[in-house]
Amino acid sequence: MKKLLMAAAGTLALGLAAPASAADLAARPYTKAPPMAVAMYDWSGFYIGANGGWGTSRKCWDMTQFVGFPVVPAGAEGCHDASGGTVGGQIGYRWQTGAYVFGLEAQGNWADFNGSNSSTFIIARNQSKVDAFGLFTGQIGYTWNNVLLYVKGGAAVTHDKYAGRTIPGDVVFDSGTETRWGGTVGVGLEYGFTPNWSVGVEYNHMFMGHRDVAMSSTGAIAPVGGIIRVDRIGQDVDVVTARINYRFGGPVVARY
Repeated sequence: MKKLLMAAAGTLALGLAAPASAADLAARPYTKAPPMAVAMYDWSGFYIGANGGWGTSRKCWDMTQFVGFPVVPAGAEGCHDASGGTVGGQIGYRWQTGAYVFGLEAQGNWADFNGSNSSTFIIARNQSKVDAFGLFTGQIGYTWNNVLLYVKGGAAVTHDKYAGRTIPGDVVFDSGTETRWGGTVGVGLEYGFTPNWSVGVEYNHMFMGHRDVAMSSTGAIAPVGGIIRVDRIGQDVDVVTARINYRFGGPVVARY
């Protein structure tokens, strides 16, 4: 009887102890889920590309000297817009820090900006053509992943051709050329449609100032090679282009 009571007491003690032992088991530790990786477009690296579009050059002529014709004083000859197409290429480098993008770029274009006006001062028509221009600029931009908005500024250079044409007859009686340096400001919007390719649109305004241009005779009204007149010509240029770029570098970067 004594042994039976002791066995029953042991069984009861074990039953009471079992729930306590389960309650004392350590809870599973909480582990935070790893952050999700977000694919971000990276604008850093060297790039090369092509562009094409339309431009116009505003030219204003003021004659300061008419050689051999002392009865003709100096005076304003009027203005015209020389407009047309352009095509060219660009090369540059960008680096990105956070959402900001900085860059340097060189651009060179062939152009066909033509225009003319009848002089308000002499019986002639003044004609001009911009056949090439270049831009050397710095950029500052802000990016929304694969969309980049930027402003730019720096130096500009144009190659210009000029001619005076008789009225009537339309014969070239003098001509001149120049390479002119000035400044430029612009704005652009670019979209990366693959990790290395992007397309965009850009506008640039060039401040080319005023320069004295000596117009040499073609032989139509004076001996060949002599200076007929000197004009002080002012110039501003506006250009809108579509662009495509290929960037050398790695793929889209994963950021957390």
